Amino acid sequence: MGGKWKGLILFALSDAPVRFGALRRAVPGISERILIHQLRELEASGLVHREVYHQVPPKVEYSLTDFGRTLNTAIAPLGEWGEDHLERIEALP
Repeated sequence: MGGKWKGLILFALSDAPVRFGALRRAVPGISERILIHQLRELEASGLVHREVYHQVPPKVEYSLTDFGRTLNTAIAPLGEWGEDHLERIEALP
């Protein structure tokens, strides 16, 4: 569960299933390539579920698994701490 983006992706998925484009907009600064790679790793870890709808145009939604929701619950206090100290964190060299 390392890296810069995984926590932000999990947080973006916390409320409801999200399509790829909306997820990319919810995680500013992430490239499409990195988002795809991170989602694959999260899916392989059992934290994220990928649902493919066979329709035209194709539709794919990502959501948290039960396991992913428990991790989100565990890291929520860390996210709150980060929000509370954002100015100080951004000022670090």
